[in-house]
Parts: sequence; structure tokens; C-alpha cells
Amino acid sequence: MHGWRRHDGASRAGRREGPIIKKELKDAAEVAEDVTNSKPLEYAARAGFAVSGVLHFLIGLVAIRLAMGGQGQADVSGAVEQLAKQPAGPALLWSAFAACVALAIWQTSDAVFDFNHLPTKDKVGKKLKAALQAVVYAGFGLTLASVALGAHADHRRSTSDLTVQLMKAPGGVLLLIVIGAAIAITGVVYAIRGFRKSFLKYLRLPANEHTRSAVTVAGVAGYAAKGVALLLTGLLIVIATVKANPAESTGLDGGLKALREQPLGMYMLAAVGAGLICYGIFLAVRARLARM
Repeated sequence: MHGWRRHDGASRAGRREGPIIKKELKDAAEVAEDVTNSKPLEYAARAGFAVSGVLHFLIGLVAIRLAMGGQGQADVSGAVEQLAKQPAGPALLWSAFAACVALAIWQTSDAVFDFNHLPTKDKVGKKLKAALQAVVYAGFGLTLASVALGAHADHRRSTSDLTVQLMKAPGGVLLLIVIGAAIAITGVVYAIRGFRKSFLKYLRLPANEHTRSAVTVAGVAGYAAKGVALLLTGLLIVIATVKANPAESTGLDGGLKALREQPLGMYMLAAVGAGLICYGIFLAVRARLARM
């Protein structure tokens, strides 16, 4: 009887602790949501858009230089290396890192706490999009931090090495094809979003008609160019995987340089570069006008 009473008491204690734990978790989630919706984090997250704009602007400049026969690395790593060479380079890199981390946290908060009022299909899509955006900006932050700490890796070589490792892994070939296809499809989505001007719903547009037109033009050109760049990157990953030639999987830089080798490629690459510059300007404007 004595043992039964102890067991019964433990059961009642467990039943009491359950609601207490749930309440503590709920309170912690509410605190986390309040923190991630705070004004300081919002301002830092907006700065993350501006950092992304600067990086795309620099990539666009390199793309135009490549179109004119010059040299350069037309990807995020190359853009970050250019930032590092500027006066007060380390301060720029760490400030940009903090902004990208803030935006990654903001997007993570959207993925966890927002969109719950929507129908299941729309909710899942928007949460997934926010999660992917968080991963992208976290990746930007890691690149900025690695260069600030003195790393100067060959991005094309590291991309090829990663492709080799994935090809050797069980199911790696299929995974690479899926990744490449997903990146290519994302590029198509970006282009469609640009031509449909659907990006405008995420902005608080200014009242001035000329300013609104300028923002719209920059967005259309930028999204289209970003779409082409992603499409090329994804296609190169798929082609390299199918041909079992990891050296051809060279990321954004390789995709833009491959475009240069096509008929009229010099002009197409220059157009993509100009579009990426427009996208960079658009993101800088989005830092001010975005609906957060």
C-alpha cells in the first residue's frame, strides 16, 4: 500500500507539472516573439537588406567587367573580398555580418511565429519561404565572418569539392540533381515575380509617382537578372552531375562566365550585370520601404 501511494502521488505530481511546463514554454515563446519583433532588431534586419543590396551591386559590377574582358569573381565571396579591401574593411565586414544575422533571425521568427492564421497550404509555403531566406542570409553572414577572420578560400574549388563529396555519398547524385533543379526553378520564379511586379506588395511605396516608377523599374530588372543568374547556376549543377564532372559545378561565378562564352554572351552578361546592379539598388530601397 505504501508503495502504491508513492506511485499515485508521483502520477499526480506529473499531471500537475505537465501544464506548468506547457505554460513556461508558451511564456518563453511569447518572450522570444516579442524580442524578434522589437524595433532594434527590425532596424538591424532592414540593414541586412541593404547589405545584400551592396553585395549584389558589386557582383553586377564584376559581371560587367567580365563582359568587357576583365577578371573577377562574380559571386558573394568575390563581393565580400572587395568589401574587405575598402578602408575600414574589417569594420564594414563585421557590421555587415551583424546586419545579416539580424535579418536571418527576423526571417526565422517569421517562419516560426507568423502566418498561422492562413490556410494550411499558404501557411506552409510562406513559412518555408521565410526559412529559406533565413538560411540565405545566415550564409551571407558566415561568408562575411570567414573573410573578416582572414579566410580567402577559392569558392569555385570549394563548390567543386562539395559536389565531389555529394556524388560519392549514397543518394548524392539524386540530391545534387534535386538541388540544381530547385535553384533553377527558383530562378524562374524570381523572373516571373519580376515581370509580374508581385514584389511590390512587400513594399510601402512612396507617394511620389516618379519615385514609385523608379523603384518598380529597378525591381523588374533586378528580379529578372537575379532569376537568370540562379537559372544558370542551377543548370550548371545539374549538367555537372549528369556528366559526372564536378569541375563544371562552379556556382554563380561559373554560371556567369559560362554565359560569356555563348553567342552574344558578352552582351547578355553585361545585361545581367546591369540587372544585378538594379537588384542591388532595389534591395537598398527595400531596406527603407519593406513591410516587416
